[in-house]
Amino acid sequence: MAAIFLGLGANGERQVLELSRANRHGLIAGATGTGKTVTLQGLAESFSKDGVPVFLADVKGDLAGLAMPGSPTFKNAAKLEERAVELGMTDYAYADNPVVFWDLFGEQGHPIRTTVSEMGPLLLSRLLGLNETQEGVLNIAFRYADDEGLLLLDLDDLQSMLLYTAENAAALTTKYGNVSKATVGTIQRQLLALDSQGGGMFFGEPALEIEDFIRTDEQGRGLVNILAADRLMRSPKLYATFLLWLLAELFEVLPEVGDPEKPKLVFFFDEAHLLFEDAPDALQDTIETVVRLIRSKGVGVYFVTQNPIDIPEKVAGQLGNRVQHALRAFTPRDQKAIRAAAETFRINPDLDVAVAITELKTGEALVSTLLEDGAPSVVQRTLIKPPCSRLGPLEANERAVIQSVSPFTGKYDTLIDRESAEEVIAQKATDAAATAAEVADKGREEVAKRERLSPSIWEKAGKRAAGAVAGSAATIAAAAVTGRKSSSNPMRTAATSAAGSIATDLGGQFFGRFVRNLVGGLMR
Repeated sequence: MAAIFLGLGANGERQVLELSRANRHGLIAGATGTGKTVTLQGLAESFSKDGVPVFLADVKGDLAGLAMPGSPTFKNAAKLEERAVELGMTDYAYADNPVVFWDLFGEQGHPIRTTVSEMGPLLLSRLLGLNETQEGVLNIAFRYADDEGLLLLDLDDLQSMLLYTAENAAALTTKYGNVSKATVGTIQRQLLALDSQGGGMFFGEPALEIEDFIRTDEQGRGLVNILAADRLMRSPKLYATFLLWLLAELFEVLPEVGDPEKPKLVFFFDEAHLLFEDAPDALQDTIETVVRLIRSKGVGVYFVTQNPIDIPEKVAGQLGNRVQHALRAFTPRDQKAIRAAAETFRINPDLDVAVAITELKTGEALVSTLLEDGAPSVVQRTLIKPPCSRLGPLEANERAVIQSVSPFTGKYDTLIDRESAEEVIAQKATDAAATAAEVADKGREEVAKRERLSPSIWEKAGKRAAGAVAGSAATIAAAAVTGRKSSSNPMRTAATSAAGSIATDLGGQFFGRFVRNLVGGLMR
């Protein structure tokens, strides 16, 4: 079976991570400066080399060095080369990796966007911390938008839709249920808080196709997707929004595969404690659900953090592969972490784990991974292998060059602002005011004889894609029944193709949202 070389144990045995067990998740922990990031970098390189795509959040900016080969002139090059010789790595050589940069703000990589409809009302409700009454009103707004043929693409669309719902509350009560203007106001305030952290940049088109994360280059190496997270981590609500959506997308897109020979995708969450500090309960519930269930979809999730007790117990219990770097026993909390970490390993009679954790040098770690039969290996004190790519950040010009040769250049970089709920509602208000003035001038009977000022969204659909409506709807329905996935979401394709009729958009909203509501229900 194929395996990733991690380092050499004190007993002289090679410590490896079985690719067939890499989807059983993992933990990389240790105090600052003990070598966690180097371990992460080496693992990401190895996964990519074995054809496994990788996604990682770059909190400090230094993981961008994966895009460039190391160099003999680097200040620590001698130590890296010495370590390679010590471990018997005769094939050690500096090398780059097929990196793609992403950035929710669109500054250091391709922007990542999704639509409000793709997020769905239940996930948004969990994210915003809405109570049952507020969640019910948000569901009404989404349902009303569907019935009226109004597309919810960005936060402006949702704000306009909520306002429109409040203004028509009396007419909606019989069909949809009670809508309180005060409740709508509460939801809008929560949306404003999200927008103030940059949420407006995340919602819109073109929406990311999650399949673009799961690709290999022409040499068969898995893409290394690096999300610039240095600024993002200062906006916890936006980061939570992104993570909720990303996990829901994976549930929808990826089929069940059981235990594959190697993962389809591996996630690394560096500085993982930031995910759980002050995170909404919905986010923590979702992470727990994903860690338990997403293994069968061939996805491995690896948390990288300073202290192993930063990870909630329900999540930590699912992490089968562990690399523990040094911890310092300076405080009672540190001592508790050492005891907790020691108790998680399979006992090695020749090693006092609690003592070893405090004695590990930089670049050393205690390693225990899952064997081929699924049992954890005996913990071993291990010298970790050196990475082949650069240790450290990129210069701005280097990042620009890497970005210029990205396979997704031009696909996501330009925001598309097509007619959606905000524009349609604004046009309705304009038409209503113009009609009222015309009635006062000419009389109601005379005005009733003319055509409406603006064609309805349904009339536009018929004019734009009369022949495409039936075919697109049939394609969506077949995919929903058979479970077969197309290469792109029908709703997203509509943004750039002639087949993008409003009817197709509405169908894409319905079936895509069905899955997201299912995920949202799991978080109750």
